[in-house]
Amino acid sequence: MTDKKIKTGKVFIIGAGPGDAGLITFKAVEALLVADVVVYDNLVNEELLKFAPPQARFIYAGKKGGDHTLPQEQINELLVREARAGNTVARLKGGDPFIFGRGGEEAQMLAKNDIAFEIIPGVTSATAVPAYAGIPLTHRGFTSTVAFVTGHEDPTKEKSDIDWPALTKIGTLVFLMGVKNLPQITKELIKNGKPPDTPVALIRNGSLPTQQVLVGMLSNIVILAHANDFRPPAILVVGGVVDLRDTLRWFDNKPLFGLGVVITRPERQADDLARLLLEQGANPISFPTIAIEPPDDWGELDKALKQLESYHWLIFTSANGVRFFFERLRQKEKDIRDLKGIKICCIGPATARQIEGKDIKVDLVPDEFIAEGILKSFSALNVRGKKILLPRAAQARDILPEGLKNQGAEVDVVTVYRAINSGRKKEEFMALLDAQGVDIITFTSSSTVTNFVEIMGKDFVLPPLVRVACIGPVTAAAAKKAGFQVDIEQKEYTMSGLVQSLLDCDKNRCYLKEVN
Repeated sequence: MTDKKIKTGKVFIIGAGPGDAGLITFKAVEALLVADVVVYDNLVNEELLKFAPPQARFIYAGKKGGDHTLPQEQINELLVREARAGNTVARLKGGDPFIFGRGGEEAQMLAKNDIAFEIIPGVTSATAVPAYAGIPLTHRGFTSTVAFVTGHEDPTKEKSDIDWPALTKIGTLVFLMGVKNLPQITKELIKNGKPPDTPVALIRNGSLPTQQVLVGMLSNIVILAHANDFRPPAILVVGGVVDLRDTLRWFDNKPLFGLGVVITRPERQADDLARLLLEQGANPISFPTIAIEPPDDWGELDKALKQLESYHWLIFTSANGVRFFFERLRQKEKDIRDLKGIKICCIGPATARQIEGKDIKVDLVPDEFIAEGILKSFSALNVRGKKILLPRAAQARDILPEGLKNQGAEVDVVTVYRAINSGRKKEEFMALLDAQGVDIITFTSSSTVTNFVEIMGKDFVLPPLVRVACIGPVTAAAAKKAGFQVDIEQKEYTMSGLVQSLLDCDKNRCYLKEVN
């Protein structure tokens, strides 16, 4: 009997950075792309999980301020067990795994069990979080020395390893996880020679739109933290460089900083708007009310594709229409060569970019990015007797095909996708409201409105301080019909136009926000 060789997997111990998903390294992403299992901690931005394959398993390890979903010993055993099962494991840890991240302990256990592993360093919160607060840790005019200290030592140790007299001689001190022991830290520093008026800063949720910064002195920071209910996890920075925050503050003074903006678009299509919001400092909150699915029956489109050469115009009213049309075109063993001689109209620049990305010329984009705008543009053309193909969503407005028919065109309307209820629950949105994280809810189509109402119920009333922003008059009309007060309706019917409207609203004090 021959023994079968058991395939052993591999573990990547990955630093996920301080919070901002954009600070992940390329090498970390490469490891996530091939992961069978992802084990992640509380402080890891869950946006990073999107890099893992769809079939990957996700295991939440917790590790939040002493309340651990899995104790460290069990995490160590889990990594060994998953690797021995032949899996590639991505162990995602906040910050850098080798800076107060217990990554060394995990690596030791893997080495002990002959498990292959790699360490992928991350951007440590020790440096990144102060940088996002506008606090350089070293500066010629202040200090050339810096020390990183844990604010939460191993509680089983009989004696502290921290040399307090030595620390007081260092220009900048950075304590990680220092809020819980803040009274003891400030007491020891003052006792050992740090002046009581030394500037200090507490930074919570650093690098995220929910970042909070509390500035004080060694003598009063404990009182200030208590008065402001400043809770862990947070980083404590001690030293004269804290005074530079007033001048170098750049992140939390962005125009929309801290505003919680709900995105009701389908999850797959929320990234563009989320990115634009993040650029302005807002906190994008995903609550998709619709999901995009293929039609129940491709018969309408397949019939049209068989006679594609007979059409004079192809009109796309959404990026989804483009995606599903071309996917089906490819499935039917056709390609862009079959579009020769057909002119293409797109309802707006975002839809046009989808076409141009396929190296296809767009012949017409109306000045106004709605169905009425297309009709106005076509009224200047002679479409009498022309044959037009309109691939679109099920249950769309009839104003466009009817208007084109009135202009003398022959119009074939085919369903290429469905916008269905996302299945999200009312309780999820209520939790967001209870957390006081929602300032604005955005609607980008009438279907996002109708499905939001379906999820929340017709009797649901938004809190008075939550503003409603809509793209275009059609969406705004649907929101008003549903009983919402539309506070923001931009002139340009695009994602960038929506963000610009939020910026304009901010200038006009349409909503209130506090920036610490």
